[in-house]
Amino acid sequence: MAEKMRAMVLSKLGPIETKPLKLTMIDRHQISKPNEVLIKIEACGVCHSQLHAIEGDWQKYGIPPGLPTVPGHEVVGKVVEIGKGVRHFEIGDRAGISPLHGSCMQCQYCKDGKEQLCDLADITGESLMGGYAEYITVSENFATYVPSNIGPEFAAPLFCAGLTAYKAVKASEPAKKKSVGIFGVGGVGHMAIQFAKLEGSRVIGISRSENHLNVARKLGASIMQYDSDQQKFLTRLKSQEGLLDSAIVFAPSDSVAGTAIKAVKKGGTVVIGVFGNIPNFMAADEKTVRGTLIGSMSDMREVVRIAKENELRVISKSFPLEQANEVLLKLKQSEIEARAVLVP
Repeated sequence: MAEKMRAMVLSKLGPIETKPLKLTMIDRHQISKPNEVLIKIEACGVCHSQLHAIEGDWQKYGIPPGLPTVPGHEVVGKVVEIGKGVRHFEIGDRAGISPLHGSCMQCQYCKDGKEQLCDLADITGESLMGGYAEYITVSENFATYVPSNIGPEFAAPLFCAGLTAYKAVKASEPAKKKSVGIFGVGGVGHMAIQFAKLEGSRVIGISRSENHLNVARKLGASIMQYDSDQQKFLTRLKSQEGLLDSAIVFAPSDSVAGTAIKAVKKGGTVVIGVFGNIPNFMAADEKTVRGTLIGSMSDMREVVRIAKENELRVISKSFPLEQANEVLLKLKQSEIEARAVLVP
């Protein structure tokens, strides 16, 4: 008989208020390939994208691809078993898994070190293998070593929020004394502020939430409260900060993306780090609009290195695994300061 594990299983999409995640005993993951490791999960970050998937907002994108599933895609834990072919991990090592759970390793994207673009990429937590559980398996090629002196509740948010923030900041082409506006200061945005400051950029944190603006202020950013009246917001931005050299959008709103595009100077860059449409683009302004989501395995290793060497602040609060529905509701109501973490 297969060993069992606790997991928060999603069998039917629906509003998080209806508590669609159910604590269930399911078969524990087993190593099935020589290059796989089995990880006992110590912490899993709670991402806003999981809320969209659970509530059915992203069905048009094919997310989740099927049910039942176990969400959760920023995972850190201890290696408790290794396959016969594993070379880079030992039992007892701490390892993390990003949303990128696997790829074909054969296509041109993979050969170029852009595995996240692979047409056959596997995404953690979109099939029955996510982190809202006690165990998970993964190929050693898609696990990242986490130094033992970095705690799991600190490390877990690095594996999606940190990776997404890092990649978006790089895409914005940061430079010393150039301004970058972060539209959406939450789990991802608070890390983007820090990555941008490490590049020497002048950072403006932009959010509707006073709590999130306070986070941005603590991290050394200038702040501006977002206003849905676009003209009013842009007038205030020009007066207080001037038009931006670049903007990064983490708020899942087409109208916010449209405002961000208008908030940058001609020739500036806007990075869209969420799903959505791109309004208000005028070719004559010579602006660059770029999309970015997650990153490669090389990017992930770089995020862990930067976090360790620069004492990156990860603002998080931990909750028991079985409170996943309640935590996601808090996230929906903007009651999470930055990142929530589930602990099995």
